[in-house]
Amino acid sequence: MASGNSTSAAGLAERLGATGYLADDELATVLFLALRMERPLLLEGEPGTGKTALAEAVAEALDLPLVRLQCYEGIDATQALYDWDFPRQILHLRTLEAVHGDGGAVGGSVEETEKSLFQERFLLARPVLQALQQAPAVLLVDEVDRADDEFEAFLLEVLSTYQVSIPELGTVAAATPPLVVLTSNRTRELHDALKRRCLYHWIDHPGLDREVAIVRSRAPEVSEALARQVVGVVQQLRARDDLLKPPGVAETLDWARALNHLGTTDLDLEAAATTLGALVKYREDADRVKQALDRMLAR
Repeated sequence: MASGNSTSAAGLAERLGATGYLADDELATVLFLALRMERPLLLEGEPGTGKTALAEAVAEALDLPLVRLQCYEGIDATQALYDWDFPRQILHLRTLEAVHGDGGAVGGSVEETEKSLFQERFLLARPVLQALQQAPAVLLVDEVDRADDEFEAFLLEVLSTYQVSIPELGTVAAATPPLVVLTSNRTRELHDALKRRCLYHWIDHPGLDREVAIVRSRAPEVSEALARQVVGVVQQLRARDDLLKPPGVAETLDWARALNHLGTTDLDLEAAATTLGALVKYREDADRVKQALDRMLAR
């Protein structure tokens, strides 16, 4: 698939590590297989577990362009595939009218005029088409669970052939299939047909030691001691069942960096309470955390 990819899962993990992304053996293996087998990789897990960051790290590690398609409710094939630059087509038509007269017909032929309006220069490539054109590339289909069944069917068709048909221009096929990474927060179940097309991996929140290593890798300016204190509190928060949104790894990194910017070397109650906005994103969660900070810091 991607030229220059590592020849083993361990080698791929090492290259990801050089970008600051620490992949465990299982994740490195399934990613390696997705590259070798030219299969899409479906990543599911709680928000903030590093699904999107993996696609970004792979693109950086393999020196490939990253093309991102952010899914949302109501997205359709047009937003993912291509559109026509209507304002430029109108300008082109007016230019033809000025030059040729006869309503702008090229050589007096309406058919030729219409054909000139649908040249590749007027094509607006959206993420899926961009990935096929730029391949080898990494195509990140982020939060695919937000899209509907019809869009899933469209994705399945594209991922089966790595080509799309544009009626006015013909078929565009990827010379080298892109690495497709689909992420899902599992707000709804994806259809079996799409899952069968993909290799699958569930990404969990990391354990304490691994998360400390992630903080030290992604934010080396944060001391080992502070990183361990921050992660210790975060791990306790994830074990609670009364938070609307437990913090992910991204929030751990934000909190550690915020504390470091304030010159904090030892996490205390005052520093923790004044920087909670980097860690929790709901007022109710902030209130609950503040009430428990004493106990969590004591641990």
